[in-house]
Amino acid sequence: MYNRLEDLIQHPVFHYFSEISKIPRCSGNEKAISDYLVQFGKERNLEVKQDEALNVIIKKPASPGYENVPPVIIQGHMDMVCEKNKGTIHDFRKDPIQLRVIEEMLYATNTTLGADNGIAVAYALALLDSKEVPHPSLEVVITTEEETTMGGALALNPADFEGKILINLDSEEDHKLLVSSAGGIKATMILPIIWDDAPKNVSAYCIGVRGLKGGHSGISINKGRGNSNKIMGRILEDLSGEFPYFLQQINGGSATNAIPRETDAIILVSRDSIKKLESKIDEWNDILRNELKTSDPEVHICLDSVKHDLSKVFSEETKQKAITSLMLIPNGIQSMSMEMEGLVESSTNLGVITTFETELHFESDSRSSIKSLKDALVKKARLIAETLGCKLFTDSEYPEWPYNPDSKIRKVFEKVFKEKHGTDIEIIAVHAGIECGILIDKIPGLDAISIGPDMYNVHTPNEHLSIPSTINNWEYFLSVLKEMKFFDR
Repeated sequence: MYNRLEDLIQHPVFHYFSEISKIPRCSGNEKAISDYLVQFGKERNLEVKQDEALNVIIKKPASPGYENVPPVIIQGHMDMVCEKNKGTIHDFRKDPIQLRVIEEMLYATNTTLGADNGIAVAYALALLDSKEVPHPSLEVVITTEEETTMGGALALNPADFEGKILINLDSEEDHKLLVSSAGGIKATMILPIIWDDAPKNVSAYCIGVRGLKGGHSGISINKGRGNSNKIMGRILEDLSGEFPYFLQQINGGSATNAIPRETDAIILVSRDSIKKLESKIDEWNDILRNELKTSDPEVHICLDSVKHDLSKVFSEETKQKAITSLMLIPNGIQSMSMEMEGLVESSTNLGVITTFETELHFESDSRSSIKSLKDALVKKARLIAETLGCKLFTDSEYPEWPYNPDSKIRKVFEKVFKEKHGTDIEIIAVHAGIECGILIDKIPGLDAISIGPDMYNVHTPNEHLSIPSTINNWEYFLSVLKEMKFFDR
């Protein structure tokens, strides 16, 4: 149907997706895209507000015949996770995303695509621009920093909204209605570094974990994919029992809400230990290829001699605490739901490790659909930190979105789907953070639902978006808005 990008962007949704893909919008760098949205609204003589958090609210009056229908809040986020393949020359601060069509999928080129959640922005802009789509009065809100702190949604002023119906566009599965999501919190454990003088007659080597698929730390946490930070901890712990070595730095991952794909450790070894080191790396390649042969068949450990500062290394105490941290910090599924088959109930992801001048930071993203379990994960992390003489800081906490059995907007979506397809739509919950929970906390009585097209491998450079699903979901969305003329208050 659309074999070329030039043809695809003739569709209004993909036209606007292409436009916003030219604008930098990594989490924390949303000023340009926020200003673009403001200008878009003003050019169409719509009511526009940009708040201090750079959230943008654009209001559009109801179509003729829809004046008495309750207003609807349409919501998504403007920021994206910015990941690229190692060696890719791309500056997310200024370079546009390079889109490409492969069969029926839209990809970027060696970077994340940003369909999460650029597709919501594209849907919203196409809707606001249309003069033909019938709809109730619309309150479109596009938030910032969803992928990092949820700071945009947390900063929203509920007084800016009249609507009590929320359609969130941040789901990633077509033909499904998202009705509940997990809450989350970020925890950072800080290990002070004690530096020692490096011994003489040593060589520097970089151990690198490569070839992992990664993925969204909530949605993909049940796929059994390797975590490069945890793998590095196992390797360094194993080497400690084989020969002496000195640790100089560990760095891995780029976002707490993405399963880390690559981690590097710089170690110094004496010349007579190099053969043993090479042998152990070969062993670990065999171990990991066996363990991850289904989930991550391309995993491999590389070992490279590097030119590096040979003057300082971690003290032995710091080295052992760093390795112990990597081994003990919880990671992966912690519990499964007994109410909804296959749903992860709680999890944690050791997403980022960074070596600074005086500290090592271990950043984890914990999620749960039950607040008490989320709190328990933080308590466990705090106990580990205290045992190792570290500090633990938490931030970016956001609430879970509980299922509402009496949702009226869900019934509208169910009715329209049944009429279009002749079957019942699947009702799902997701182990990921959706801003619905925050808005429900802020706006009493808010009735929420979330939809979206099929996306794959989000938060990775292999992220791709189904073109037919995007169009199908768009048409479904418009059909629901049209049906709302008969919405029962």
